[in-house]
Amino acid sequence: MQFTLWRHAVTLRRPVSAARQRHDARDRLFLCVEHEGISGFGEIAPQPTALNGDPAVDDVLDELREVTLPQVLEVTAREGAPPSWTRVARFAGSRAASPFAVALVEMALLDRELRTSRVDVTSLWTRRFLTPSQATVSLLDSDGPWSIDAAAQRVRVKTSPGTLSNAALDRLALLSLPVLLDFNCSASSDAQVLEQVEQVKSVARVDAVEQPFAAGNVIDHATLAEQLSVPLSLDEGVRTLRDLTQIARYSAASMVCVKPARVGGLANARAMIVRANALGLRPYLGGFFESSYARHVHRLLAENCVSEPSDLGVVAVDAAADEPEIVATRGGFGVAPSAAMLERARVINTSP
Repeated sequence: MQFTLWRHAVTLRRPVSAARQRHDARDRLFLCVEHEGISGFGEIAPQPTALNGDPAVDDVLDELREVTLPQVLEVTAREGAPPSWTRVARFAGSRAASPFAVALVEMALLDRELRTSRVDVTSLWTRRFLTPSQATVSLLDSDGPWSIDAAAQRVRVKTSPGTLSNAALDRLALLSLPVLLDFNCSASSDAQVLEQVEQVKSVARVDAVEQPFAAGNVIDHATLAEQLSVPLSLDEGVRTLRDLTQIARYSAASMVCVKPARVGGLANARAMIVRANALGLRPYLGGFFESSYARHVHRLLAENCVSEPSDLGVVAVDAAADEPEIVATRGGFGVAPSAAMLERARVINTSP
């Protein structure tokens, strides 16, 4: 088996500020695995720096080069073929970067496996939903107008604790879509959240509040959930099946955001969505500002098992040219990263 790993630095055309981080640039990691003349592609887009339990992109690269890819190469050499994509989730270790590294490899191996069998992913994931998109904006950015995709049916609004200004409320009042207030683990008391929710409700429809407190803090989230007049959702606190069980057990939330890279890949994401539904939770699919390639793959998964608005829209970036990020192909996911996009990326590792 041979592999090529790219690192593609992009600048977001629509920067988004969160409580403790500004999303204005992103490093996207692409992986191509090739065996016996058939290739498959994967992609993840880790955060620039470690935050709220998620690793930095450099940590993920170290994990890939030192642990995950050598492990896959060892299995391939021993067994004479790459491991099935269904096995890869079990390669994950306890390090924060491990699920992200495993998710990248899993996507590439699934793509290749489907192409080897000359089938597309609908053989695994039958389309069951017309999953709507969710847009993301921020009250922490400048007071200029927000750009929201016409296809979006909900808006995640990044915020932080504190009384909102009249200017902020005026911006919210212009939205015709329901909002999800995302605190990104920045709140320290129930009062901070409750006050802001009531403010926003005076000018807009609030669908939910997302992750006000630290990841893993189910007790304080449960206490807040009892007082909120809208649903509470958890994001950074959703990483494993056990997390879902704890959330349901303590009534810490009624909605959960499942991000494939954070939970260790597509197989784990689907299993967690199925489990969330069984527990009476409302799951939606999240993302990390990926290119059109991973967003396309995530949409295929979402349309199999998610009815809630999810992070599936195109992430606009400032590119050197206007070439498409993806090209249509036969089999697999039905698309592949375009040669033009990969040419603008930097090859950082190859195998013999």
